[in-house]
Amino acid sequence: MSSTTAPRPAPHALRALLPFLRPYRWPIAAALAFLLLAALATLAFPLALRQLIDQGMPGGGDAGRLRTHFGLLFGVAVAVGVFSAARYYMMSWLGERVTADLRSAVYAHVLRQSPQFFETTQTGEVLSRLTSDTTLVQTVIGSSFSLGLRNAVLGLGALIMLVWTNPFIMSVALAAVLVVVLPAMWIGRSVRRLSRASQDRVADTSAIAAEVLGAIPVVQGFVAEPREAARFAAAAESAFRTAVRRSGVRAALVAFIIIANAALLLWGLYRGSVAVIAGQMSAGNLGQTIVYALFLAGAVAVLGEVYGDLLRAAGATERLMELLATEPAIRAPQPPALRQIAPGRALDVAFEAVQFHYPSRPDRAALADFTLRLAPGETVALVGASGAGKSTVFQLLQRFYDVGGGRILVGGEDLRALAPHALRQRIATVPQEAVIFSSSALENIRYARPEATRAEVLAAARAAFADEFITALPQGYDTFLGEHGVRLSGGQRQRIAIARALLKDAPILLLDEATSALDAASERAVQQALDAALHQHASHRITLVIAHRLATVQHADRIIVLEHGRAIEQGSHAQLVAAGGAYARLAALQFTI
Repeated sequence: MSSTTAPRPAPHALRALLPFLRPYRWPIAAALAFLLLAALATLAFPLALRQLIDQGMPGGGDAGRLRTHFGLLFGVAVAVGVFSAARYYMMSWLGERVTADLRSAVYAHVLRQSPQFFETTQTGEVLSRLTSDTTLVQTVIGSSFSLGLRNAVLGLGALIMLVWTNPFIMSVALAAVLVVVLPAMWIGRSVRRLSRASQDRVADTSAIAAEVLGAIPVVQGFVAEPREAARFAAAAESAFRTAVRRSGVRAALVAFIIIANAALLLWGLYRGSVAVIAGQMSAGNLGQTIVYALFLAGAVAVLGEVYGDLLRAAGATERLMELLATEPAIRAPQPPALRQIAPGRALDVAFEAVQFHYPSRPDRAALADFTLRLAPGETVALVGASGAGKSTVFQLLQRFYDVGGGRILVGGEDLRALAPHALRQRIATVPQEAVIFSSSALENIRYARPEATRAEVLAAARAAFADEFITALPQGYDTFLGEHGVRLSGGQRQRIAIARALLKDAPILLLDEATSALDAASERAVQQALDAALHQHASHRITLVIAHRLATVQHADRIIVLEHGRAIEQGSHAQLVAAGGAYARLAALQFTI
């Protein structure tokens, strides 16, 4: 997901961080106060040095006076150290705090996106923005910005003191600022463009790694390790070349700043030395002027470096703001259009002449004129070949997408008038591929209802015939299951997913081939558990089942046969077999030996 618009000026991009900075006005004010005090203390150092040279050293070496001046210099150094440490701590705290807020805001916003967003955005790229991009922002807020502001104050103070002590040196200083800053800004445009490109290339490598590591058994099963390693290496090489180009431009900028500053500084030192020899300036005045000139030259050099960091952060901020600016395709309507479903009531479901095309496949209808009514207490099965539209029915009912035509009603309310989270709270799902989180068995089941007691979790596990194998784990229900549940078999993962859905006890239950990963014995056990659970609340629950194995849905109240997004048959198992249509042909293939 990359922007196609031209890059905005860096200040505009960084201005997007202001909403994250506003809640911390007082820490910012404290940091600025310490920064100003540190800069003032630093600017006082050359004055104390001049007093030492002009008043402390002449006069036969008065030891007491010399100690006084050195004590004054040490006091100034202590003030600089204390105020600088306080400034550093406050700005570091601010950088970490704002970065944590920004990272959390982006992550929460991504979680609200509909599946349509993830059709066009790779997970690895999102992770890259959450990590490397936010780290760049943290570096700028916590370090570079503070350093830049400190040197801006220091450089301005040095310039003022040069004007006060030696107007001629002041003219040279202004020339230094113009000669160094203007070309730096011009070169900075290239740095910013290349910084954005470099971040994009790094995101490409993250996307490849996330995809491949998530499918490592498949990669190894097809002996594709060398091929995937080469693909990653190619992406890393592209990121390297882009980063080298950026570093080359920044290196040229650094060399220019150092050489220009050195030339101007040496010229000013030469002129000052001539003035001391001619008796036009005291040695202390020359020393003070040299230190202020060094301050100014150093400040300009640091500001050039900081400008480069700001440009990189501007690119990173743009990428983060792109994510925050992405509006979810599925949103709750605003009052008074927003409708509510009364809690605890039985719900009916109706698909009325539904038309739908996936955004990635606009030329092919996933559902065409699909009509279906479901009453509380019904168990309805959807069967048909792959791509017939079965999973699409589930996606639309959970409002992961909005229909293109017709409407879907739940409890008499159009889905588009309901808040998505309120709708999904009333739906429990068992997906075909069980999702197991990196936590314990107990927390994986409790994911459906975080407030559930341990006893309720155990009851759901027993209903899904998962209690026996969970109890046999090393720490029982508190056993860590590993990433994606790698410590469990496919059937065990599926039974935990079923237990999770049963714990939710929602009025609408969606089973997407819930027994597909089970062996014959486990399938019978889980099917019995599901049947028992369904009959416990048969009066109010709608159960919608996707089935490829017809044996699992023979006892459904109705079976809907889908073909190319259309319902071509419906009825009970016996009725459809007797009709001799598409279902009868599927049944003949599965039940005839």
